Amino acid sequence: MSPEINRNSAAAKDLADPFRDFKNDFIFPESIHGNEVIYLCGNSLGLQPKSAKTALESELEDWAKWGVEGHFHGKKPWFHYHKFLTEFTAEIAGAKHHEVVVMNHLTVNLHLLLHSFYRPTFTKDTLGNQTPQRYKLLMEAGAFPSDMYAVQTHVESRGLSYADAVVELSPRPGEYTLRTEDILTEIEKLGDSLALCFFSGVQYYTGQLFNIPTITEKAHQVGALAGFDLAHAAGNIPLELHRWNVDFAAWCSYKYLNSGPGNVSGVFIHEKHGLNPETPRLAGWWGHKEDVRFLMQKGYIPEPGAAGWQMSNAPVFGMAVHHASLEIFNRAGGVKNLRTKSEALTQFLFDAITTANELNSQLQLTIITPYNKEERGCQLSILTGENGKAIFDFLSSHDIIADWREPNVIRMAPTPLYNSFTEIFRLFEVLCLFK
Repeated sequence: MSPEINRNSAAAKDLADPFRDFKNDFIFPESIHGNEVIYLCGNSLGLQPKSAKTALESELEDWAKWGVEGHFHGKKPWFHYHKFLTEFTAEIAGAKHHEVVVMNHLTVNLHLLLHSFYRPTFTKDTLGNQTPQRYKLLMEAGAFPSDMYAVQTHVESRGLSYADAVVELSPRPGEYTLRTEDILTEIEKLGDSLALCFFSGVQYYTGQLFNIPTITEKAHQVGALAGFDLAHAAGNIPLELHRWNVDFAAWCSYKYLNSGPGNVSGVFIHEKHGLNPETPRLAGWWGHKEDVRFLMQKGYIPEPGAAGWQMSNAPVFGMAVHHASLEIFNRAGGVKNLRTKSEALTQFLFDAITTANELNSQLQLTIITPYNKEERGCQLSILTGENGKAIFDFLSSHDIIADWREPNVIRMAPTPLYNSFTEIFRLFEVLCLFK
C-alpha cells in the first residue's frame, strides 16, 4: 500500500490546506445511513452555497418593494443584472469583460453559437446545383448527447447529412481517450473541407481534458473555427479563452460552479467576432444596443461583444444564486488558485483507488481518465467489472455520493472547495471493505 494512503497523511494534508474552511460555505445532503456524507458528484450537480438563500431573498424583497421599478432601482437593478456577473465570469473564462455574458441555458446557447459559427460554404455549377465545400464538423465520438443532437439539427438544417458532414473521432483500439496528435492529424487531413472543430473541454464520460489551445491553433491553420462545450471545464480547470484565441465557448453553471439545477449558462465569444456587428446571429430585444433599446425601433443593432447574443431579459433569481456562488470562487482567489489543491486531491484519489484495487481483488477497477494531470480536471472515471453497480451501491450505502454512467463507469469528482483528503481516505477504507 502506498505510504501516502493512510489516515495520518490525509489529516496532515487537510491541516495544510488553505481552502479547508470553504466547505463550511456549502450545504451537504442529509445522511441516509448515519455517516457524514462524502459528496463526489460536483461534476454533475454542485452543492448549494449557504449564501444562495440570502441572495434569492434579496431579489424577492426588491420585487416586493419595487415591482416593475426593480428593473432600475433596488440593490442590483434587473435591467443590467448580467453585468454584476461579468467580472467573475471573465475570470472563470480567462476573457475580456466584453467577451463573456451569462444568459439562457447551455444547450440553448450552443444552438445560438452554432448558428453563428457553423457556416458551411457551397459551390454552384452552371445549373445551380450546390456542392458542399467547407462544411465538415469535427467532434469527439461519444460526446454528450445534447452536443450531438444540436450538431445534428444544424447540419440537417443546412441540407447536409450527419453521416457525411460530421466526423466523430474515436480513441485508438484498446485505448479510452483521444491522443492530441490524432486530433491534429485529423484536422490536417480534413483541411479546407473543415468548417468547425467542436469539442468538449473536459469529456463528460472519460474525464479527459482536451488540449484546447493546440486544437484551436491547428483548426485556424486550416481555415476552420474552434468552439468548445466547457460544461465540465468551467470552475474545474483554469481557462485562458482569449489568449488561446478560441472562437466561442459555452458552459453551464450547475456543476463545478455550484449555482443550482438547470441554472444559467455562460458564453464566451472572442472579440474578433463579438465586436464585429456583421457576425451572423439570431437577434432578440435584450441583445439590442442598450442605450437605444427602449426606443423600440426596427432594425437590430447588437450590443458590442458577447452581450449582443442575448435574446431575453435576465432570469434574475437564477442569476442571483449564480452570483452568490461566484463570490465564493472570488474569495478563494479564482480557479487558478484552486488548481493546486485540485491536482493534489485528484492524485490522492487516483492513488487511493489504485491501492484499494490492489488490496481487494473483488473490485476490478480501471481508471480510464488520463494519469497526466495536464490531461484531466478533478474528475476520475472508473471502469468497473460486472459487479460495478454493486460497488456503486455499496458506496452509496456508506453515504459516499458518486455518479453512475451506463454501461459500467463510476465517476468521482473531488472538488477543492468542499472535499478533503480525509474524505478520500474514508472512501479508500470503504472500497477495501467491499465483498
